[in-house]
Amino acid sequence: MQDALDSSPKPVPEEWYIWHDGSNSPAFNMAADEAMLDTAIQRGKPLLRFYSWNCKAVSIGYIQCASAVPDGFAFVRRPTGGGVVYHDFDFTYSLAFPSGHWLNTLDRNLSYDWINRCVQKALQSLKCQASLSNDVIPHDVDRALMVCFTNPTRYDVLLDGRKIAGSAQRRTAAGILHQGSIHFGKELPYPRQELANALQAAFEEVMSVSFLPFQPTEDFLAICKEKTETKYGTPAWNNKR
Repeated sequence: MQDALDSSPKPVPEEWYIWHDGSNSPAFNMAADEAMLDTAIQRGKPLLRFYSWNCKAVSIGYIQCASAVPDGFAFVRRPTGGGVVYHDFDFTYSLAFPSGHWLNTLDRNLSYDWINRCVQKALQSLKCQASLSNDVIPHDVDRALMVCFTNPTRYDVLLDGRKIAGSAQRRTAAGILHQGSIHFGKELPYPRQELANALQAAFEEVMSVSFLPFQPTEDFLAICKEKTETKYGTPAWNNKR
């Protein structure tokens, strides 16, 4: 397997925005992520968002069946692919890259490699001996019903052979939306702010980034509200399969 750090251009120093968001509804969280993608070109810089969930929830991949949702969980359908992700004890983040960013020129797998090496670096800085997977999801796995963290694929983050961090992407003319989750199968072993700080430092080191604070504008929040009310908060979207 060819290593992205050897085969793709080395990042030049650049500025990104960072958004330390709070705890929100499942619908708002997905609406905000899609709004980040839709406004990526206008913003002109990548945006990293940290956020949490205000209830016990799962998100399902864009192509998945609503019947994959376990009992007792609120749920929302993501704009990205992948399997069922439990948002009970996880740490979630998202990234939006405008179309002109160098990451858009890479093969999808190589873009995962760059981003997940940052996640790996962050966890290692917290004394977690994380590694990256070389596996692929077997063809006989039913992707319409699969659970994300039981099916590691290439460049997912592992601890002792078990997946602890996964992600999914959506690519449009506006750029890339990358949604990620870190889940240890139990309560997080680190305070959320400590994990956020470690991730920020890892992106700074691995991808030569410096960060500017992002403050959502009224127009941006209006987009989030509209998407929450007309898309991600509706049965028409969430039960579409």
